[in-house]
Amino acid sequence: MAKSPDHKSLRHLGKPSALPVSPAEAVLDRVPNPHSDSNFVARFTAPEFTTLCPITAQPDFAHLVIDYVPGKWLVESKSLKLYLTSYRNHGAFHEDCTVAIGKRLFALLKPKWLRIGGYWYPRGGMPIDVFWQAGRLPNDVWIPDQGVAPYRGRG
Repeated sequence: MAKSPDHKSLRHLGKPSALPVSPAEAVLDRVPNPHSDSNFVARFTAPEFTTLCPITAQPDFAHLVIDYVPGKWLVESKSLKLYLTSYRNHGAFHEDCTVAIGKRLFALLKPKWLRIGGYWYPRGGMPIDVFWQAGRLPNDVWIPDQGVAPYRGRG
């Protein structure tokens, strides 16, 4: 049986947590992967991701899908939720938000492979979909489609 993480070192799990003021101030926690000897895919989906346009301060909405093949670490989900929510009052373009999230997770977790799909709802009549990945996908891993339809009302 894998050793459980030292929960005292985690900032959010099992504790009250305030919403971070910004993505830069948000703390992402990681926990040991109890199955680091196996290749598997972990997926997080954030269908109600929001941020602000850096020019107009109008809200922008996206459906994010994050897939990764863990190495030694897993992202702790409460800290990920808080980190993603910290974008709510953050002004950045769609490309910046999507790639920044992918890079931050990749740097923290050092996974074998990670990809993020940012499926942005249109403003000004044009949806923008942004995709970023890093690492090397192991040969024995099945990666499902991200399951987000091309824009036609996203439904």
